[in-house]
Amino acid sequence: MTAAEDPIDLLARALAQTAGLIDGIGAEQAIHPTTCRSWDVAQLVSHLLFDLRQFTVRAEGGDPDWKQSFTRLEGDWLHAFEAGAEGLVAAWRGAGDLGGVIEVPGVGELPARFPVDQQIAEFAVHGWDVARSTGQSTAGLDQDVARASLVWGRGALRPEYRGSEEERHAFGPEVAVSEDAPVYDRLAAFFGRDPQAGG
Repeated sequence: MTAAEDPIDLLARALAQTAGLIDGIGAEQAIHPTTCRSWDVAQLVSHLLFDLRQFTVRAEGGDPDWKQSFTRLEGDWLHAFEAGAEGLVAAWRGAGDLGGVIEVPGVGELPARFPVDQQIAEFAVHGWDVARSTGQSTAGLDQDVARASLVWGRGALRPEYRGSEEERHAFGPEVAVSEDAPVYDRLAAFFGRDPQAGG
């Protein structure tokens, strides 16, 4: 398996670029609105830190409790994110072979790498959210991460998962964009963001 085919390598790259985007957030931007639901920047980053903890539980073979709510955090986001990212990658490295299949209750058999691919997409999409919400460029973001996330999303995000925030759906309707739009804009649009909206 080459580095490009290794989902854990792609996850590490997605996490590294998310850390870079968090590092680019100005102190005054914590209360700025974001492209993601009704969260401000501090809530979005707090959600990402919560994701790291929950995803690590999953990588270690546990069952994360997604009914928990995350707490809005202030302070040194970057070092907290980097430490959590290091722990998540280490947990997946120790998880064993991802080349087989896993049985998911209520779903059936899925590729063993499915949870890693899901996590890559989570950080790729939220990385775009952070960039657009804080005035950072998306032009230099990792194209392989975005392409892999879009492939995963198109195979995994079912229509019934989409809807309004009031209906407690995590994803809005897909937004139409040009087929030759930048891959991160296509990714964001697929996951219900409008790349043409002010950010």
